[in-house]
Amino acid sequence: MKQEVEVLVSVKNSKNQALNVLSKSLVFIGKKRTLDVYFYDPKRLNLKPRKGGRLSECFRLRIKNSKSYLTYKKDHFEKKNWIHSDEYETAIENSKIMLEIIRYLGLKELIKIDNTKYVFENKKYEVVLEDVKKLGIFLEIESKKNTPKDIKKDKEDIRTFIKS
Repeated sequence: MKQEVEVLVSVKNSKNQALNVLSKSLVFIGKKRTLDVYFYDPKRLNLKPRKGGRLSECFRLRIKNSKSYLTYKKDHFEKKNWIHSDEYETAIENSKIMLEIIRYLGLKELIKIDNTKYVFENKKYEVVLEDVKKLGIFLEIESKKNTPKDIKKDKEDIRTFIKS
């Protein structure tokens, strides 16, 4: 398990403008296409969206380039604000067979997110410009620490980094 500490913001500039700014101060790692399929369980409350659509736990199948992963995330909130997620992820061999297993287990598709990611990094952060089909352009900055000591401070550091 890793603790996922990140900040996601909407990008007001064009994709090309944002890529230009990022490439000046960060190391470009690569471009990847990701398809995330989120599922809910009609019988389990913890795997259903709450009022307003918010999830507190989620089950996802990710197809990234030619690899596939199953992920279970448990979100932690302070009041109504998301703080971090406990993330359990493992590679799987065959996404088509896994989709059939998921359906046989009675899980239902909640949403598909089709995303092209431009990945950059520095010593502290992975910075991803996400071009999400039908949703827009987003910037996700994630701490590289797997088990941060002070999550609130790490999030504040990420926000300061974004402003810079």
